[in-house]
Amino acid sequence: MTASVTAILLAGARPTPDPIAVAAGVAVKPLAPVAGRPMIDYPARALLDHPAVARLIILTQRPDLYAADPATAWLAADPRVRFEAGGQGIASSLLALMEGEGVGYPLLVTTADHVLLDRAMLDQFVGEADGADIAVALVERRTLLARYPQSRRTWLKFRDGWWSGANLFWFGSERAKRVIALWQQVEQDRKKGWKILAAFGPLALIGAALRILTLRGGIARVGRRFGLDARLVAMEKAEACIDADKVEDVALIEAILGNALHRNSSPVRGGGPRSGGGVAPSR
Repeated sequence: MTASVTAILLAGARPTPDPIAVAAGVAVKPLAPVAGRPMIDYPARALLDHPAVARLIILTQRPDLYAADPATAWLAADPRVRFEAGGQGIASSLLALMEGEGVGYPLLVTTADHVLLDRAMLDQFVGEADGADIAVALVERRTLLARYPQSRRTWLKFRDGWWSGANLFWFGSERAKRVIALWQQVEQDRKKGWKILAAFGPLALIGAALRILTLRGGIARVGRRFGLDARLVAMEKAEACIDADKVEDVALIEAILGNALHRNSSPVRGGGPRSGGGVAPSR
């Protein structure tokens, strides 16, 4: 598709001190270093380097911090990037943004701690979500544990697998506001799967309890209830659901980045080192 997507990067701060920010000695978590770079640098570059993304909006309460930091000052200087003030909740901030000017559809939303976000993930998500009113990316438990058995996530259990969020959301039209308004009602319980399911109605809750409902079918059914096309995108890469949510996650992410750098810089058969390898900034 052409460069028509507005990417939104959630870079807000918690009301209480974040353990990762405290451990790193920085004011806000997105500035915490991961393998020598602020964590926000990784998803921001991945989004801006993707051909489908036309612009990037960073939702944060402290845009001044990013402009002042030499490692993230490029965000404030890039004409495709703009900062918007975030509110107290994700859903309310998104609704306010959608009501404003200069924000067109489709919207792709992700988080500043999605350090491992890459071109392959975005290719799959944009390709499968394009045309939907709303889409959500998830990773099935077997996909993750086959690569990273030590990783611990929050799982929703359904007949078609156990699923964990990949911090990628697609809002393709104005109709998506109906679901975001519901999200606003339950976002304080976003880690408590049962309360979220209950908000979608007793059928979803009972179906999940009895494991007679597939998540794919459930999302489609929720979409029909709201009069829109809703899709699940089952991500192929296990890394899609590994974000820097906890201090121990950062260690795993740095190991993954280190392994990728080693693979990309290892000698090829019959020649010298590969060119263009590693995870160094592309700008």
